[in-house]
Amino acid sequence: MKNEVAERYAAGLLELAKEEDKVEAYMEQVQLLETTFKENPDLSAFFLSVKVTKDEKRNLIDKVYGKCVDHMLVNFMKVIVDKGRATQLSAICRSFVEMCEEELGIVHATVVSARKLSQEDMNTIGNTLVSNSNKKIILENVIDPSVIAGIKVIVGNTVTDITMKTKIEKMRNMLLKGGIVA
Repeated sequence: MKNEVAERYAAGLLELAKEEDKVEAYMEQVQLLETTFKENPDLSAFFLSVKVTKDEKRNLIDKVYGKCVDHMLVNFMKVIVDKGRATQLSAICRSFVEMCEEELGIVHATVVSARKLSQEDMNTIGNTLVSNSNKKIILENVIDPSVIAGIKVIVGNTVTDITMKTKIEKMRNMLLKGGIVA
């Protein structure tokens, strides 16, 4: 379910990033913000708390992010706080990163395998995906011993499954239906 408030603020920030030709830079910095919220539950709780004043939240933004994040992003976070949307900060960050990735032609792909794939294998798969899609691909290798052998590649809604597990399941289904397995 889409969060309309987060989408609206994220779209505004994306427009600003485009105007300044800093889409990729802002995306990386917002990913850093997301990471700090995930790794520091106390920080998230601070922004979610209704007992903490807007001034206290603004001061913390300056202290924590003032020297490591672009000045426009610091001001953007302060605007979010001033508008009483601090509880939406994580959702805004998530929406913004998704919008930036779409703008930059970045796609996430998951490669499921029985064992960890070598960097060379991941590069080969990544290069194949890039040549087929003309998009920048961010690959993640997920280990699932139940695939037995082979790989399953998931890009968006597209799944390419060439695992031994799937082949065995197809043979099993054919045998149960009385079919002949070649």
